[in-house]
Amino acid sequence: METYNEIFRERTKKFALSIVNILSEIRFSDALTIMRKQAIRSATSVAANYRATCRARSTREKYSKICIVVEECDEIQFWLEMLHEANFISKEKFIKMHDESTELLKVMASFKKNLSSHLKT
Repeated sequence: METYNEIFRERTKKFALSIVNILSEIRFSDALTIMRKQAIRSATSVAANYRATCRARSTREKYSKICIVVEECDEIQFWLEMLHEANFISKEKFIKMHDESTELLKVMASFKKNLSSHLKT
C-alpha cells in the first residue's frame, strides 16, 4: 500500500508535468513568455517543495516547506486564470488543471494546519 507521502509526491509531479506539457504546446508569443515561465516555475515548485517536505528533519522544517507548497499551489491557480483569461489555454484544459490545483491546495492547506497545531503544543 502506498503511503500518503508517496501518493502526493507522485501526484504533485504528475501535476507539474501536465502543466509543462500543456504550456509547451502553445506557440510562442511575447505576451505568453512570462506567464508560461511563471506557471511552470510555480507548478514545479509545488512538486519539488512537497518532496522536500517529505524529507524534512524536524516538524518546524516540514512546516516551513509545506508553507511554500501552499503558497505555490495558490500561485499556480493565479497563472492558470491569467492564461485562460488571456485565451492561451482552453476552458477544458483550464478547468482540469485548476480543479487539480484546487484539490492539491485543499490537501496541503489542511496538512499545514495540522502541522501548525503540533508546533503549538
